[in-house]
Amino acid sequence: MDNSSERTERLLVLLLLQSMKGSSQKDKAYQLNLAGFSNIEIAELLQVSPANVATLIYQSKQSGKTRRRKS
Repeated sequence: MDNSSERTERLLVLLLLQSMKGSSQKDKAYQLNLAGFSNIEIAELLQVSPANVATLIYQSKQSGKTRRRKS
């Protein structure tokens, strides 16, 4: 990835995280996952372990399934 693309990606991540200020780590991890970031990249951005990210994303997907079943 060239320097310009990398800078643009970093700015987009910063904007996404800023827009989610006050959101839970689970919501942030899930949104970054939807945006195509790997668990390792998300872990670096959120300053947690990749295993923690995997758990957060799993929990988020499970809670989404629960909400759909109740509707």
